[in-house]
Amino acid sequence: MKLLIISQKVDINDDNLGFFHYWLEKFAGKLEKVYVVCLSEGEHNLPENVLVYSLGKEKDYSKLRQLFRLQKFLLKNLKEVDGVFLHMCPIYAIASFPLVKIFRKKMILWYLHKSVKWKLKLAEKLVDKILTASKESCRLKNIEKIEIVGHGIDTDLFKPSHDRVNAESVQNKKFKILIAGRIASIKDHETLIRAVDILVNQKNIQDIKVNIVGSPLEDYDKEYFEKLKNLIREKKLENYVNFSGGVPHNKMPKYYQSSDLVINLTPTGSFDKVLLEAMASNCLILTCNEAFESILDNKYLFKKKDFQELAGKIIRLKEAKKDKKLREIVMENYNLDSLIGKIISKFK
Repeated sequence: MKLLIISQKVDINDDNLGFFHYWLEKFAGKLEKVYVVCLSEGEHNLPENVLVYSLGKEKDYSKLRQLFRLQKFLLKNLKEVDGVFLHMCPIYAIASFPLVKIFRKKMILWYLHKSVKWKLKLAEKLVDKILTASKESCRLKNIEKIEIVGHGIDTDLFKPSHDRVNAESVQNKKFKILIAGRIASIKDHETLIRAVDILVNQKNIQDIKVNIVGSPLEDYDKEYFEKLKNLIREKKLENYVNFSGGVPHNKMPKYYQSSDLVINLTPTGSFDKVLLEAMASNCLILTCNEAFESILDNKYLFKKKDFQELAGKIIRLKEAKKDKKLREIVMENYNLDSLIGKIISKFK
């Protein structure tokens, strides 16, 4: 089988979309040929049966020129493929539909976002299927075309460290908390900072360290970032909360492996891959995301924006042992190899 895949970016070093490089590797291992069209192309090291074609955003090509390049590529290559897989952006379905229809190819969209805008509503009419991770991940009212296939985590990449060396003495060891993802108000870092304030300034717990990995993408996110830094200064938590900035996806395993607890405060209702990556890395986790209620014990859950409950749960997990069941959940239900197999099967 040969597939044409359209994605936003092919760049293993991208801190937001770097994970898709591993998707392409898995596709390449299961397909004869993979044609990849991307809006922007960065560094990649893909197998020989993967052809990457950029629409030129990284070269500042205009949107009109990008559209022309897409149509030119589709005209040349659609006859060679068995189907078209679109990653995330519904606009790709709209722009590709006329030629995909002419060549009578199946078109499937992968979509995970709470937003339901006109582009998604129109794309739903044009594609054969929409694949998503959970019922909350795609909130279209017409669910006839929506199929839930779960998430895909590369469990070979995200795994426990068997040779973790801690240079600190046992009595001086910090309890390391990680929060990963872009800096944005929806991520609710503020609740974690207020929980840390309780731990440090009320409970007098000094042996904790919070590392926030991620960067703001939009101007309004930068304003929120400044608000967080001001809150940290106000609560005198500069020695307890650290911002590491954006980190390429392929560098994230070491951050998980060196952490004791990973916290996710985004109440999206859909499975967040950060938590699944943490679980695969054998980290303890805490989340307010109701999507995880069906697979996690209550000790790993807290009410959204409840920083007092969050502080209490952190105290309990601070003394807990690693839970191997968390990795087993990902291995059995959310591993990348299985997901790619499911996606390919939809084109048969």
